[in-house]
Amino acid sequence: MIKSMTGFGRFEFTNRDYKVSVEIKSVNHRYCDLNIKQPKKFSAFENDIRNIVKQYAARGKIDIYISYEDYAAGASSVKYNSSVAKGYMDAISKASEEFKIESCITSSLLVRFPDVIVLGDAEKDASEEFVIIKDALHKACITFKTSREKEGQNLYNDIQTKLEGILKIISQIEKRSPQIVSEYRQKLQDKVTELLGSTKIDEGILATEITVFADKICVDEETVRLRSHIANMESTLLKEESVGRKLDFIAQEMNREANTILSKANDVTLSGFAIDLKTEIEKIREQIQNIE
Repeated sequence: MIKSMTGFGRFEFTNRDYKVSVEIKSVNHRYCDLNIKQPKKFSAFENDIRNIVKQYAARGKIDIYISYEDYAAGASSVKYNSSVAKGYMDAISKASEEFKIESCITSSLLVRFPDVIVLGDAEKDASEEFVIIKDALHKACITFKTSREKEGQNLYNDIQTKLEGILKIISQIEKRSPQIVSEYRQKLQDKVTELLGSTKIDEGILATEITVFADKICVDEETVRLRSHIANMESTLLKEESVGRKLDFIAQEMNREANTILSKANDVTLSGFAIDLKTEIEKIREQIQNIE
């Protein structure tokens, strides 16, 4: 069954040692565009994250937000940056000499300067923590995939309804086409009678004129191809893999046939049917843009 490119998934778990949260959301995109926001210490695992997400989604602009808080004892550390502190002291010493002023710097004041004291994570093996991230990511992806499948079902139902409507319009076109030829024959005969009176016209000439007209407005090939495209689209909608691009191509071909019918239409009623046909096909194309 088709999946929408719009979706949302989230998983969060907390215990006394840590809190992990993964949130995934996506919108339409031609390709699979992943944007990952995560703690810096997991940057080395970005490709692993991408590969995991691609198991669940083939297309879409996907934003992934990962947060990890370590509550374990010794999880955080305070680091003194001696080189930065020395730089500050050298600058203060030079300023004191240049302006002949006394320096009143104390250690408590020095450590307040930016980057002299840095609060960071204690040295731990990030790969061990990433195992927790990976498990949470898989669970978030499952809810993400489920939401896309649910929206995909709604898209399927809507497209199927529109396809049924298009088939009804095609039936109306097929019913109307022979009537146009019959009406044209009658109009032609009435015009000849009006111009020639009782003089009879050669039936062969009349038949030739009607045949040329009928061939010019014939849309049988277009309606047959339209029905074939609809059948192809219905079977494609049931496939499990990513089919958005193929469905878009089929919709383009359907629109091409509708344009040909409209260009051949030599009748107000048939033109109306062709416009309705194009309108419904365009609605389907808009929905297809949401399909993975």
